[in-house]
Amino acid sequence: MSRIFICIALIWALCGSAVAQDFSALARVQPDQSRITDVGRTGVRVDIGLSQGVPYRIFTLQDPYRMVLDFNEVDWTGLNRTDFLQSERVSGVQFGAYVPGWSRLVLELGAPMAVDSAVLSVAEDSGAALLSLNLKGTDFDTFNATAGAPRNPGWDLPEPADVPQASARSADRPLRVMLDPGHGGIDPGAEIDGVDEKTLMLTFARELREVLLRSGGYEVVLTRVDDQFVSLERRIALAHRAGADLFISLHADSLSEGQAHGAAVYTLSADASDVASSKLAERHDRGDLISGIDLNGADDQVADVLLDLARQETMPRTRSLASAIANGMAQQGGPMNRKPLRTASFSVLKAADIPSVLVELGFLSSPRDRENLRDSEWRAKMALGIFQGIEDWRQQDVIRKSLIGQ
Repeated sequence: MSRIFICIALIWALCGSAVAQDFSALARVQPDQSRITDVGRTGVRVDIGLSQGVPYRIFTLQDPYRMVLDFNEVDWTGLNRTDFLQSERVSGVQFGAYVPGWSRLVLELGAPMAVDSAVLSVAEDSGAALLSLNLKGTDFDTFNATAGAPRNPGWDLPEPADVPQASARSADRPLRVMLDPGHGGIDPGAEIDGVDEKTLMLTFARELREVLLRSGGYEVVLTRVDDQFVSLERRIALAHRAGADLFISLHADSLSEGQAHGAAVYTLSADASDVASSKLAERHDRGDLISGIDLNGADDQVADVLLDLARQETMPRTRSLASAIANGMAQQGGPMNRKPLRTASFSVLKAADIPSVLVELGFLSSPRDRENLRDSEWRAKMALGIFQGIEDWRQQDVIRKSLIGQ
């Protein structure tokens, strides 16, 4: 089935249903009616029970093969991923908030598949709805020819705005810090023992913001203020739009490779400092993939050269910032990773003109770290340590700039 046919079918279904049903309120998923199961030799059936009908759309993405369903809007509370996914032909499933007013479900396909039929049935008495999809196997060429996210204002994130160059920061202006709570919305990050990374990092970002604001010398902006998905590219765009002086991404991942416990501070490098750092970079970038963001676009080579030149000027300040933050956290008791300063190719650190670091507060895969991350008193010490590190860096940066001026 071609993408054009799918879009026409869905538009017809939505318009026809919208006349008879009020689709303006939030729908709730019905877990007992929701399953993904194998059908026959190559097919897959997806059933999603909802408290009421909602507009939806479907499209596919490649590398890796994914099928994306957007809804306006679904509360996924109560849906258990293990119970929901009963298919061997779908390798994974993610669901959650995407942007305000929209929810997303992403199927990670083991092989190319296409929509054979899509039916949204709504009960006349209760308004409850059941979305039923039948998927069938297709060939690689057909899948690739029709894959891609359609552009549709109202359904998608807006294009990053052109941001004018921020004016030079005066000595007496507060330092503007962009805090980036990792993950969010459909991308939960690490999930262990009933704790998820996206919630912990939003909590810590708010706590760190309070420490910085109460000092009187800072302005603080967050890339997200609630459980919302923000793409990696957009996090950087938001930092530029805010005219940020610093960008600090906050994470608490889960990783078994290497010494996966204790806090560490990362700076950008094309080559990871170790295997664990490389694995983390893959996990962080995968957040965009599982959320349905298409990362296949190639960067312009000339732009890459110019960005690399800008990074050569910013990188010494970035390394100094990472060292100061790591020292500040260590002075508050850590515990720190045995190698607290590391490098990796995190996409979120690629702002060429803003000193940017990624702070792994600890690893949810470590019982000790997980206990610390749940402890508000321990988080308060880490927030203080990061603040002290930024303060030390700030003073060093003023001295460094004065020496350059001479």
